[in-house]
Formats: sequence, C-alpha cells, structure tokens
Amino acid sequence: MLLLSKRKNIFGLIGWLALCFAASAVGAVASIQAQSFYQQIAQPTWAPPSWLFGPVWTLLYAMMAVAAWLVWCCGGVRANRIALSFFGAQLALNALWSWLFFAWYLGALAFLDIVLLWLLIVATIVSFWRVRPLAGALLIPYLLWVSFASALNYSIWQLNPQMLG
Repeated sequence: MLLLSKRKNIFGLIGWLALCFAASAVGAVASIQAQSFYQQIAQPTWAPPSWLFGPVWTLLYAMMAVAAWLVWCCGGVRANRIALSFFGAQLALNALWSWLFFAWYLGALAFLDIVLLWLLIVATIVSFWRVRPLAGALLIPYLLWVSFASALNYSIWQLNPQMLG
C-alpha cells in the first residue's frame, strides 16, 4: 500500500510538472520571435536582458508545479477544487499573455491579462497557503516576478504605441 501511495505521488508530481511545462510550451510557441522583437522595441532602462527570461521562467514553472503538487497531495483535486481552479485559471492566463504581447502585439490586452493574472496568483497563494503554507510560499517568487513583468509590460506598451497599440 505504501509503495502504491509513493508511486501515485511520483506520478502526481510528474503530472503537475507536465501541466505547467505544457502551459510554458503554449506561451513559448507565441514567443518564438520574442528575442528579436524585444531587442527592436523601445524599453525602459531597467528592462532585463532577453536571455534572463528563459531561466527565470523555467525555475518559476518548476516551483509552480511543486506548489500545485503539494496541494494535490493534501486530498486531491476534489478536496482542493477551489485552490486548484485558481491555479489552473492563472496558468491559462499566463500562457495567453505571450500570445497577446508577442504574437498579436496587443499591448493593452496583454496588460489587462497580466493584471488579472496577478490577481489570480494572489488568490492562488492565499488558497494554497490555507492548505499547505509551503505551497503558498513557493508561489511568492512568481508573484514578485509577475509584479515586475506587469510594470515592464505597461512601460513597453507605453513606449511603443505604434507597435503595441
């Protein structure tokens, strides 16, 4: 019985990692030309170099997966329906942002998306924290990065109205 439980938990972790990195892949498809686009547009002086985004997002997606897995381990989806629904919704908005900004050049909608994403991350952190504080804590760097990305999104949109109108 213990072996079955351990195997279920390992497959659960793999499932959450797969889900998070699938969302990452959806966003990455939209971001294929992101590096060249990012270098062509006017940016604030505090904008990070384009090479930084890949490693940061990889770490954040892994942390998100572990956080969701920790909540899932505390009773599964049924017991944590609301918390995991917030998680799924924020994951969808996260993937959508890359399409809005990098593929469709819709700066205003990308900014609206990232604001809604930020709110859903807060709701996810609160709901995860109630189930397992470590799961909520694992999402704090994600919230901080999205806070920074929100300011960057807004600034770039304002600096490039002809490209991101």
